[in-house]
Amino acid sequence: MLRKILPPALLIAMALAPALGRADPAFVLKSVNVDLPDRGTQFPGEGADAINGNCLACHSAGMVLNQPALPAAAWQAEVAKMINTYKAPVAPGDVAAIVDYLVRTKGAK
Repeated sequence: MLRKILPPALLIAMALAPALGRADPAFVLKSVNVDLPDRGTQFPGEGADAINGNCLACHSAGMVLNQPALPAAAWQAEVAKMINTYKAPVAPGDVAAIVDYLVRTKGAK
């Protein structure tokens, strides 16, 4: 049976070989630039220097200030998560000031 199937299969393969050998033009990657909007918004109020200096690279002030009010321990855990899990480059000396600011502005009453 193989002797009956092999010759037609070889003929079909030879007929299709030129079509299979042609490749489409190479896919070309192009660089793009993305301009992110800068609203110039910073965290307001006294003691905002640490949070403005460390957190605005990844978060807008509006996004953070729209979070629910949380107790101090929860804000401490959030800041620790940003540093340990997401590798946020937060200056160690600024951690307490960031947590204090978040508790003052968005702390659970």
